[in-house]
Amino acid sequence: MLKVYNTRTRSKEEFVPIEGNTVRMYVCGPTVYDYPHIGNARSFAVFDSIRRYLEYRGYRVTYITNFTDIDDKMINRANEEGIEVSELAAKFISEYRKIEKQLNLKPATVNPRATEHIDDIVEMVDLIIKNGYGYDVHGDVYFSVPAFDAYGSLSRIPMDELTSGARVEVDENKKDPRDFALWKAEKPGEPSWDSPWGKGRPGWHAECSVMGRHYLGLPFDIHGGGQDLIFPHHENEIAQSAAAYGIEVPVKYWFHNGFLTMDSEKMSKSEGNFSTAREVLDNYDHQAVRLYLVTGQYRQPLDYNAKAVTQAIQSLERIKNAADSIRGRISILERIGSRESEDDKKLAEAAKKVREGFEREMDDDFNTPGALAEIFAFVREINTLVGDVGGAAVLREALAVLTELVGILGVNLTDASATDEGAALTSDTLKGVIEFLLELREEARKSKDFGKADQIRDRLKQIGVEVSDTKDGPTWKLS
Repeated sequence: MLKVYNTRTRSKEEFVPIEGNTVRMYVCGPTVYDYPHIGNARSFAVFDSIRRYLEYRGYRVTYITNFTDIDDKMINRANEEGIEVSELAAKFISEYRKIEKQLNLKPATVNPRATEHIDDIVEMVDLIIKNGYGYDVHGDVYFSVPAFDAYGSLSRIPMDELTSGARVEVDENKKDPRDFALWKAEKPGEPSWDSPWGKGRPGWHAECSVMGRHYLGLPFDIHGGGQDLIFPHHENEIAQSAAAYGIEVPVKYWFHNGFLTMDSEKMSKSEGNFSTAREVLDNYDHQAVRLYLVTGQYRQPLDYNAKAVTQAIQSLERIKNAADSIRGRISILERIGSRESEDDKKLAEAAKKVREGFEREMDDDFNTPGALAEIFAFVREINTLVGDVGGAAVLREALAVLTELVGILGVNLTDASATDEGAALTSDTLKGVIEFLLELREEARKSKDFGKADQIRDRLKQIGVEVSDTKDGPTWKLS
């Protein structure tokens, strides 16, 4: 049974989609005015893994994540650079696409843009006004928070604490300081569109209510985003959707990922303590970065520092080495023939156990640290058993299980260089590699580096090569 933590109810609940085996999922995407920082990348990665696990569990997932391509930040940055807002958006959407590929994110079903849904936004705002929850002040349209009794149901912030200040936009045109903008009147030099209240542009919160309904209908199953979006963005989304369309609970489950800290301090562009995703991906292995981003349970904070990424690099290497050991052993067995051994049963049981353990952990609110612990227990079993496994079929199954499970976490072991065909060695090549390693071992022995010599011998044994030391030098055979 899959259980998920729902921000709206502040509890873990059994996950039951609204409609059969179909999951409709919306995740707030980036405002494309600047390079995404590594904290944004965490959100990209964790929700991609949640989606992958839901698909692994047999659900048909429609996955929507948007691009905010019109808001104050977009306009200010475009003016600074002396370019059109649309040009700025195109630049950073292209950057997102690069990051998407490098982090092995599955493409969304649709990546809608706010500017593609202006008519829908105008329609929603008009409904909010007609239903008594909005008002027009000289072309600026606001949502009346006091008129909506259920406001605060997600963030649980008492109404009397919602005053001007942090995350509440100050505007003298508001009837109440807690009200928020649905539509902003045109200003010189800004993009604008026609509306019943005059030319203008949408407020930031409007787009997600509209696009969620447009692509997924209401209500839908999952809405995701960072914890910083709980208030005011997601709170305002609920108010808009309920006020316009009469849906009391427009989203069944709300998921929010924890902050990424930097050396234990909250990452913030305003404080200058952040790294862009581009800087990190340019300096580290892309798959190791992806692995690092899911090493923490998604609702908890995750600290970014060089040590953490280095550990992820080492962890990735352990996984890849285990996969390579399996491929090497399969290559050997294809030449010498399979012969079942007692270790075949042990490896088959380990493969069954890791799948069960992985599912148990992921069923507990997508507990990726627990899932990784199960994977590394399996890696240890592979390293212990692989050299004595005699059946190629059980090895292929073990490799398939390892590949599938780490794939849910975004690590790809199936690129062209990692296929059985690509990893297969010709007899002459295999012989040359083994003899080269034995030469290195002899050099280590002569230098009295017996630890290195033993390491080479043990590594060869793991892939089925037995080394014997004789008075005439080392000999080897395939076991």
